[in-house]
Amino acid sequence: MSTAPKFTTLGCRLNAYETEAMKDLSQNAGLENAVIVNTCAVTAEAVRKARQEIRKLRRENPSARIIVTGCAAQTEPETFAAMDEVDKVIGNTEKMQPETWTGMAADFVGDTEKVQVDDIMSVTETAGHLIDGFGTRSRAYVQVQNGCDHRCTFCIIPYGRGNSRSVPAGVVVDQIKRLVDKGFNEVVLTGVDLTSWGADLPKTPRLGDLVLRILKLVPDLPRLRISSIDSIEADDALMQAIATEHRLMPHLHLSLQHGDDLILKRMARRHLRDDAIRFCEEARKLRPEMTFGADIIAGFPTETEAHFENSLKLVSDCDLTWLHVFPYSKRDGTPAAKIPKQVNGNIIKDRAARLRAVGEDQVKQHLAAQIGKVHQILMENAHMGRTEQFTEVQFDTLQTEGQIVTATILGAENGQLRA
Repeated sequence: MSTAPKFTTLGCRLNAYETEAMKDLSQNAGLENAVIVNTCAVTAEAVRKARQEIRKLRRENPSARIIVTGCAAQTEPETFAAMDEVDKVIGNTEKMQPETWTGMAADFVGDTEKVQVDDIMSVTETAGHLIDGFGTRSRAYVQVQNGCDHRCTFCIIPYGRGNSRSVPAGVVVDQIKRLVDKGFNEVVLTGVDLTSWGADLPKTPRLGDLVLRILKLVPDLPRLRISSIDSIEADDALMQAIATEHRLMPHLHLSLQHGDDLILKRMARRHLRDDAIRFCEEARKLRPEMTFGADIIAGFPTETEAHFENSLKLVSDCDLTWLHVFPYSKRDGTPAAKIPKQVNGNIIKDRAARLRAVGEDQVKQHLAAQIGKVHQILMENAHMGRTEQFTEVQFDTLQTEGQIVTATILGAENGQLRA
């Protein structure tokens, strides 16, 4: 008996977005009895988990055809092609092409080419138009950019995603209009390197121009959110939007990576410690309720205890609330992997734990500061919603999913607010 394809998504929000597009593509192609694994390559651990997931899926689906795609399939196609459990490996470009899925549906068994992965660096367009966002009934995600032109020494992602490509503003605005018509009250702009949006478009607009255009041309959109930015690339129009547009949510996730200037230089980052602090101070002056999340790596090669202490101090210096802590992971093919002075794994683990502990304290302080305040809370389900700063709020009484509720914060417990 034939069955519809099953999908497993590993990694980032963009991967989840693309899985939704693949569901439509595979369904339109008539593909049956297949399991598709959309992999992540951000760390060596992510690749290990992908292989583990594939073995589990084979045990659970002995007769299905297993197709592996995503960033790990793009960067290490031979790794997955060598697995007995895998029937097909397709790249990040190929997974967004209708003909890929039509070909597999028509003649999967007779297809002798197990690996279908082309040069991602030759790709010049995005596939952001394939679906009108995805998410919960309350919040939709819209891909506006893909790829990255930067080459941070620790990062494998550009080799999985290719160079930066932008979705034209008109396409983005049309998507968001349709999402608002469907009843979504919040839209999140996503991408690999959002602040590079527009560099490949005519007249090279900036991310701030896109944000202002969306808010102007979609006046019925209650809330617009930005998923993650590189603060050093924040443009004047984006800062203007932060200062003047109340529908732009006061929550920014920053790609900071470290708090020490020497390590930042060895990472080939484009900012220094003071740049990060200055940006956070300026954004808060423009929008006092602004909260920040940040990515920080613990244990980058050559990192000493003094270097690491600067990362710990950066959390308070920037007043970061939501930390995404990454223990450094050596990725073959990146310059950082060749640095002779790698940090001991146990030290990396300890430093990551210390960073997370500091992050937990920051969250507690943020929650305590919200008690007694009135927030506009977007309900994700009948009992839980999120404030403008993306803080979870639990309600004792039933609320309407997808609606924005005005409520006073009564308390905080277990990492959440209570209203």
